[in-house]
Amino acid sequence: MAVAWSTRDIPDQTGRTAVVTGANSGIGYIAARELARAGARVVLACRSETRGREAVERLTGEVPDADVELRSLDLGDLASVREFAARLPYERLDLLVNNAGVMALPYGTTADGFETQFGVNHLGHFALTGLLLPRLLATPEARVVNVSSMAHLLSNIDPRDLNSERRYRRWIAYGRSKTANLLFTHELARRLEAAGAGLVVAAAHPGYASTNLQTAGPRLEGRRGVERIAELGNRVFAQSAEGGALPTLYAATAPDVRPDSFTGPSRAMWRGGPAPSRRASWTLEDRASERLWTESERLTGVTYEGLKG
Repeated sequence: MAVAWSTRDIPDQTGRTAVVTGANSGIGYIAARELARAGARVVLACRSETRGREAVERLTGEVPDADVELRSLDLGDLASVREFAARLPYERLDLLVNNAGVMALPYGTTADGFETQFGVNHLGHFALTGLLLPRLLATPEARVVNVSSMAHLLSNIDPRDLNSERRYRRWIAYGRSKTANLLFTHELARRLEAAGAGLVVAAAHPGYASTNLQTAGPRLEGRRGVERIAELGNRVFAQSAEGGALPTLYAATAPDVRPDSFTGPSRAMWRGGPAPSRRASWTLEDRASERLWTESERLTGVTYEGLKG
């Protein structure tokens, strides 16, 4: 993999349709913009209609000929996920980028009663991918990219306490949700291979990128001091959102991406061009990934027809 890879290396995306979750800001916005610049029709799947409209306006200002549209999606509400999938008008889908996420929030629950980080970061995307799977399978050379984090190294999942009901520690819960992203990638890739499907599923992470993800939690709690520290860290230590989006864009478009691969920044998982990333051994365990898959189907009510374990 070439560390020098940049957005100039994105292959022509003309004729391809992509869905990017959380595309109103940060990594998701950059990914949506660059895919559109390369010629793709891009659906910005956003929870906030106001922020989504602002993102579309900003994007079309930067890429005047962009073919983009905004659609409402709240990954913390399975009814919204189902409605998004049902209303998406395109029969073929070339790319799904599961990017949206929350980080280190105070304890809360989704509309369906799941711990917020596990519910939004994993279960919402698990359900969305399953509901869009028939279109992905019907599209030649389609791809799914799950955006995880180097923070997955903080913790394996606890299969006895997926919703952190026994004890909630915000950073551990975040790490577990990002581990879940990688276990989902592993199990989906394994099942696709067994089914002989051509769909490629891969994972990526941005390293430490300057986005609003770091400040959202402190701002929500009114912890201005912590928010200022996060802002300072973004300015001093983080790479730009443009740099952080490169691993996702590589995983989404590069021709040599392998199923179940994990792409991140080249320098200590922190910053730099796309490269194979360090990955905790527990994210490659078949038994753990199958167990999480079964529980995710039960919790969401979404089953992946035709893909057996």
